Amino acid sequence: MRPSILCISFSDIQADARVLRQLDILREFGDVTTLGYGEKPRSVVEHLELDASLPSLPQTVAGIALLAVRAFRKVELMAPAVHAARRLVEGRAFDLVVANEARALPLAHLIAGHAPVWGDMHEWAPEERVHVLSWRLLVKPYMTAICSKYLPRTDAVTVVNDSIGRLYEEQFSIEAVTVRNARPFIDLQPSAQVPGVIRLVHSGAAIPGRNLEGMISATGKLGPGYTLDLYLVTARDGGKYLRFLESLAAGTENVTLHRPVTPEDLPTTLNQYDVGIFSLPPQTKNHALMLPNKFFDFVQARLAIVFSPSPETSRLINEYDLGVIAEDFSDDALADALRQMTSEGIALFKSHAHLAARTLSSERDQEAQRKILKDLLP
Repeated sequence: MRPSILCISFSDIQADARVLRQLDILREFGDVTTLGYGEKPRSVVEHLELDASLPSLPQTVAGIALLAVRAFRKVELMAPAVHAARRLVEGRAFDLVVANEARALPLAHLIAGHAPVWGDMHEWAPEERVHVLSWRLLVKPYMTAICSKYLPRTDAVTVVNDSIGRLYEEQFSIEAVTVRNARPFIDLQPSAQVPGVIRLVHSGAAIPGRNLEGMISATGKLGPGYTLDLYLVTARDGGKYLRFLESLAAGTENVTLHRPVTPEDLPTTLNQYDVGIFSLPPQTKNHALMLPNKFFDFVQARLAIVFSPSPETSRLINEYDLGVIAEDFSDDALADALRQMTSEGIALFKSHAHLAARTLSSERDQEAQRKILKDLLP
């Protein structure tokens, strides 16, 4: 009999590229049940769907009051989504429980009993949204307490890059394994350029704080000869921020917003462009130490890259000569970096992305995950 594996993610799993890649590996080792928002992911045995309106943090009057007085032990299972999840898994047992992000750790340990728990923290949990006052005052101390309590008893911990792994090791005295947000190797060729226009592209979530308005502004400064296409997933704000971006784009002649495409179709969609762009002011440690999905999406799409400065992305851009790093996080700096991109330079950077595509694919990360599963499962 194959082991039974529960994968918890308080996200729309169908739109969560990291969790989808994780599921591909989990399915090699057992029968997978997912617990999260959205529809059933392909090829899992069962999906326990949570109502998308239920928050995964204790955002109730009682929960907020307990956060305010630092009663973290009482509040860790009080989030509405956690209540619903407990009902869905009541009486069930699993051979392994996977918790995606720190907020899932208390539930994962409760469900697991004596079974092992793999905690994929993704990024630095205490400062996920620390630029928001309520998070900084109420949620950051709670996340820190959750990590301090549960990470030492978690059997395997993974993170998106070495810099964030060091934060966990220094603060919580645990060993973290790096599993990057790289995607599988895609057999593509760099696309031909269109004379007279440099085609910029960005893909990701329409979440406030991602500085998408800055990328629109920078493209507006560039004027004719540049276009920017945005493939954006609607956030859980009812589309409010996306509508704001649509209004900004409507005031320009060279920015177009598109519906998102599936993670599997993204590289071929991006491949028709020239330069993948991203500029993110470091409002949090996660922003400062970013190594996001889109970096690896751009490489597999064989694009030149222009990013704002960050230790992890800048190191890879320089090591593989993939593009240009902006001087700072301003719209002007992004526009200046893009002005440096000549047709010949773009062709060269695209060819370098092609050469690096295998090395910067998920092969190394898949092996790290397989080792964890071999160690944890009988």
